[in-house]
Amino acid sequence: MTLLSVDDVVAGYSAADEVLKGVNFAVGEGEIVGVIGPNGAGKSTLLKTVAGLLRPGRGRITFDGAAIDGHAPREIARRGIAYVPQEQNVFPSMTVRENLEMGGYLDPKGSPRRVERAFERFPALARRRRVPARSLSGGERQVLAMAMALMVEPKLLLLDEPSAGLSPLAAERLFEDIAAIHRGGVAIAMVEQNAREALTIAERAYILVDGRNHRHGKAAALAADPDIQRVFLGA
Repeated sequence: MTLLSVDDVVAGYSAADEVLKGVNFAVGEGEIVGVIGPNGAGKSTLLKTVAGLLRPGRGRITFDGAAIDGHAPREIARRGIAYVPQEQNVFPSMTVRENLEMGGYLDPKGSPRRVERAFERFPALARRRRVPARSLSGGERQVLAMAMALMVEPKLLLLDEPSAGLSPLAAERLFEDIAAIHRGGVAIAMVEQNAREALTIAERAYILVDGRNHRHGKAAALAADPDIQRVFLGA
């Protein structure tokens, strides 16, 4: 069953700046979908538009059977979509525990239970629960950002370039955490600079070029396509 549907959406950062030029995109319940493409293709803009940070100039976005295009980010979060931006995704001066509590702002009463659940799911965070987020490694900060997003118990998690700036080992560990979140039943839409890894863990994928759909399909089939390998995977 389709959970998120983006239909012919046009969006940008001003009326004269159309970054998305009629994009179509979908995520099924419990599915992990990758979004790859060159810089400036509109990948991050797509996630921001779904999350309500940008208002579409045209098109329709539906989530769980209801239209959400043009809704405020807080309302979209309440409906079950959590967005993890690439940068500035934690509060550096706050402790790990305080960051998680901030992530549970939609349900303060349920926050303590969810904090403990986050520590069970991510033991590395539990061991550092009292340290400020600025003292974490890059990979640990990304895990904390995802854990904060999971505090609202979303149906869909939007990840924008989660491995950006990480070492290969840290990125590998992060992708393991993302796969574990997915196995827990959360649908994921992931924009990722590491196109090869994105196609490895995703079930389906979309390739955007210049704000338009270029290709989409099963991730394994796209990864095996010689043209995709040459242009997008550096083969």
